[in-house]
Amino acid sequence: MFGSPEFDVEESEGRVIDIKVIRGAPCGATWKAAERLKGVPVDEARVRMGLETQFFCSANPAGWDPIYGKSPVHFAGHIHSQALGRALDSLKDNRKDR
Repeated sequence: MFGSPEFDVEESEGRVIDIKVIRGAPCGATWKAAERLKGVPVDEARVRMGLETQFFCSANPAGWDPIYGKSPVHFAGHIHSQALGRALDSLKDNRKDR
């Protein structure tokens, strides 16, 4: 399914062991970036998701969005980083409920 990214994350011993992409970018960057995060420490995953997404993003990096003040590649990285952050925050919330 395509659209604003959404993830389901599994972690063990402070590392990402799996990321399921529920919804991602039509260019495929979401799935490629998620695959590269397996084994990454959870506290580094949010930033790495943004960077990895930018590496795989096929949007024109020369373009500039006047509303957000970012290139499409940087905007995609930011959106993916935030989405992974929400998934990681939900992991923390689930641990508190136990």
